[in-house]
Amino acid sequence: MKKIHLFDVINYLVFILIALFILMPIWKVLCDSFNAVGVYQFQLFPNKPTLDGYRTIFETKALARPLLNSVITTICGTLLGLILCTLGGYVLAQTDMPGRGGIAFFLLFTMIFSGGMIPEYLVMKQLGLTDNMWILVLKHGINVYNIVLMKNFFEGIPESLYEAAKIDGCTPMGIFLKIVLPLSKAALASIGLMYAVSVWNDYSTVKIYIVNPDQINFQYKLRNLVMDGDTPTTSYKVATQTLQYAGIICAILPFMIAYPFLQQYFVKGVNIGAVKE
Repeated sequence: MKKIHLFDVINYLVFILIALFILMPIWKVLCDSFNAVGVYQFQLFPNKPTLDGYRTIFETKALARPLLNSVITTICGTLLGLILCTLGGYVLAQTDMPGRGGIAFFLLFTMIFSGGMIPEYLVMKQLGLTDNMWILVLKHGINVYNIVLMKNFFEGIPESLYEAAKIDGCTPMGIFLKIVLPLSKAALASIGLMYAVSVWNDYSTVKIYIVNPDQINFQYKLRNLVMDGDTPTTSYKVATQTLQYAGIICAILPFMIAYPFLQQYFVKGVNIGAVKE
């Protein structure tokens, strides 16, 4: 039998306690989102279970519309961001591309200096993106940090794979689609998750640029619901606190579900064994 060390026992206990400290607030919010009567003390299970809080969110236009806006902008923003950063990173990874250094300097310069909030607002206004939820998609389309990450990842792919594809007659775009992208699942999953979290949780952009209540996202509506008590009129007799906790669960649940499926790509070396030198 394997000998049990005291360090292992203490290590497991410490991490179990840390996990409990992390899960307890989430469990309280989850239980209170099903409780028909708003409570403040900690309870393991709701006294009067009800789904009225979630029904209110999905059946009331004032809450369902922002939630739908968040889903649409997150999906579109993530896809647009991945397309632009993968293409940009692939182009910058080509060492023989003319003007590669100047383009890289121009992109990196924007990471250090920006035009400021007022010039940015004026540009967005001229583009017709104020009071429009699509600003959440286009504003996150280009992220220089993610482009640099993809560039570094593409440069780590063995050069022999590129040479073999060129010998087989692949065009640069064919190499990108048939060789580079299949090997980039881990990078795409990681950067895609970062894009999705950025768009989904974007509150400041909505606060600055959007006034029309039909164009706001769920995070902005949830902030007004929790901080200002902006409870919409509904046919359900649901406590304000129950509705607030149900909204919080709806805001955090998508990524709690998605992360376990994407976690495998964060620790997996996708190009291990792809080529033997």
